[in-house]
Amino acid sequence: MASLILKRSSPSAVKSIVDGLRIGASSRAYASVAAGSDIVAAAPGVSLQEARSWDEGVSSNFATTPLKDIFKDKKVVIFGLPGAHTGVCSQQHVPSYKNNIDKFKAKGIDSVICVAVNDPYVMNAWAEKLQAKDVIEFYGDFDGSFHKSLDLGKDLSAALLGPRSERWSAYVEDGKIKTINVEKAPSDMKVSGADVILGQI
Repeated sequence: MASLILKRSSPSAVKSIVDGLRIGASSRAYASVAAGSDIVAAAPGVSLQEARSWDEGVSSNFATTPLKDIFKDKKVVIFGLPGAHTGVCSQQHVPSYKNNIDKFKAKGIDSVICVAVNDPYVMNAWAEKLQAKDVIEFYGDFDGSFHKSLDLGKDLSAALLGPRSERWSAYVEDGKIKTINVEKAPSDMKVSGADVILGQI
């Protein structure tokens, strides 16, 4: 999507979009949570929405998944990204985890999770398109409350995305964050890919 926007935009508009994606690049590279933080306690009352079709959403009465059910008594690798169907997210970020799933399993990881500020139906269609739904758990953060609670929200209006999130990854054991990586800009993928976090587990 970003590449399409760039092709149709004037040079000045392109600069604005790129600058927008890099806003805050030098201001901070870390969330309010850190190694040792309890990810569930940091986002009290917050639930995520498991990727599913609309019909599945209706049949489940639009049920959500409390964070404690995702993290309690589990070893979890979770990564967040600006949005489904966008360039770096589709071409690099998700594939880096999909292609290394066996290495995560070998390290005893129970779940590899992808989360984005999207509804669960968009996340479901995207996961199916990437042929990754069988190996990665996809969750929507439809109102951004999860990312806001962790201070990982990001305004990407310059790229016509609106309120989204930073690009990040974390290794979590029984709800406790063991390591967290946040990119300096959401267009980067230098510290949040699978190769980096595999070396941190």
